[in-house]
Formats: sequence, structure tokens, C-alpha cells
Amino acid sequence: MSRPMRIRATTKDGVTEVKALMSHPMETGQRKDSSGALVPAHHITEVMAMHNDKVVLSAHWGAAVSQNPFLSFSFKGGAPGDKVVVSWEDNQGDSRTDEVALR
Repeated sequence: MSRPMRIRATTKDGVTEVKALMSHPMETGQRKDSSGALVPAHHITEVMAMHNDKVVLSAHWGAAVSQNPFLSFSFKGGAPGDKVVVSWEDNQGDSRTDEVALR
């Protein structure tokens, strides 16, 4: 099981800024281990963010994203106490969903 995402969401002047740090190995499938065998590909393929059950970000990622990716984005709207949910799914069927209340 993966570690929880670290998410911070703040709103100011009608704009909400979200920052999320995801814990994930993001292996490309091209790196070799110490014995020379290829390390299997293991990377996030889809990321979605929702604000009060409305999609505000949808992204498709590939193997070129670095390990433990950091995501930052903003959207119009939001009020303190509103819920922001960030989720991801990877190429091995693993997924993670975490949420935070707007500050």
C-alpha cells in the first residue's frame, strides 16, 4: 500500500491553489537492477482532482514523470472548508485517493 499523499489546498481572492506530493516509484521499465535484470515499468497513468464532487483536473501521465511526483494547479472558486480530493491510478492497477479541506 502506498503512503498518503501530502496535499495542501488554499483559497484566496476566488482562486484555489492545490499542491500535492505523491509517493510513487515511477519506474520506466528501462532501468536495470544490480543483477542486470530490467526493473518492471510501474508508473502513474491517470491523475484526477475534484472539488466538491466536480472534476477540476484530469491528466494522463506516462513513464517520463519523476519519482514521487509533485503536482501544483489552481482553479477558480472554492471556500474554506470545501473538500478537495486527489486520486491516481497506475499501470499495475494500484490506486490512491486522499482528500483535504480548503484553508
